[in-house]
Amino acid sequence: MADQDHSIYVLLTDTGTWFTKVIGLYTKANWNHASIAFDAELRDVYSFGRKHPANPLSGGFVKENLHTGILFQSASCAIYRCPVSQSQYNRIRECIRMFEQNRDIYKYNLLGLIGLMLNIAYERKNAFFCTQFVAMVMGNSGIPLSEKPYPFVTPVDILNSRVLQPVYQGSLQTYVNKEAADVLMYG
Repeated sequence: MADQDHSIYVLLTDTGTWFTKVIGLYTKANWNHASIAFDAELRDVYSFGRKHPANPLSGGFVKENLHTGILFQSASCAIYRCPVSQSQYNRIRECIRMFEQNRDIYKYNLLGLIGLMLNIAYERKNAFFCTQFVAMVMGNSGIPLSEKPYPFVTPVDILNSRVLQPVYQGSLQTYVNKEAADVLMYG
């Protein structure tokens, strides 16, 4: 394997919304939203979630703003680093670029999320829920986060992934308002 000269970050959050509370009833996890970031400062963060923060029914591919977004103001989080090769990093970047260029065709896979809870794989064309998206992007880039098929990956599976290294756990705003290098592990 090539040298691991880049890092990708996986962010798990709990925003405290009613939707994440409902998901939490099923997952029993502390964090029920997953995102991918290209930098430790969490400036370039991507996921499937609300397209408009005030409207929980309008979902799809999003570039998340953790610094000013109302959804993330009181969120708790767990941040993980994944060392990747140049080739893996490029594949992840290209995959995200494709999602960005076609963002209007992507929808939130609410039916897939319900299928997950019923242990039924329900894949829809151009539709994902957050953990399905994170697992698919990483897996298709040669970094499987779980042995499960993408429609069955939960936040707990990501949390327990062997390829991820813990970076931080706590208040998301505490993390993003400091330089990432100054934040101690589990600080």
